[in-house]
Order: sequence, then C-alpha cells, then structure tokens
Amino acid sequence: MPRKKRTKKYKIKTHKATSKRFRLTGTGKLVRTKIGKSHRRRVTPKRTKRLFKEMVPTKGRGITKRVKRMAPYMKKAK
Repeated sequence: MPRKKRTKKYKIKTHKATSKRFRLTGTGKLVRTKIGKSHRRRVTPKRTKRLFKEMVPTKGRGITKRVKRMAPYMKKAK
C-alpha cells in the first residue's frame, strides 16, 4: 500500500517594519507609534517630545486587517 503524502502548510514571513510599528494590547486592540520620533527634535518643545511616547489606537477595520495579514504571529501583550 503506498504511503499517503503529507501536505504542509507554509509559514508566512512577518513584515518586520510592520511588527516594529504596531503592537497588540492585552485587550486585543491594535496600537501604533507616532511619526516624527527619529531625528531633528532639538527644536521641538518638551511637551511635544513627551507626547511622542504615547501609542495611539488605530482607526478603521482596513488597517487592522492589513496589519494582521502582514504580521500574522503578532501576540497580545501580557
């Protein structure tokens, strides 16, 4: 009797830029980092720099769907 061939499911590669920009909270909400954090912040007021630390929840189902597709193994924060 011939052996039955196994069909493998392929692993999906995580889009690294997406995984660095987005996080899942403990409740399952998708949050993103703010733009303008990287350089040229000497002239920015302290208050604005402080606001950069916050993570903002994403709006819209489309962006959430896209991020889940690009980073399929993203886990909730503990």
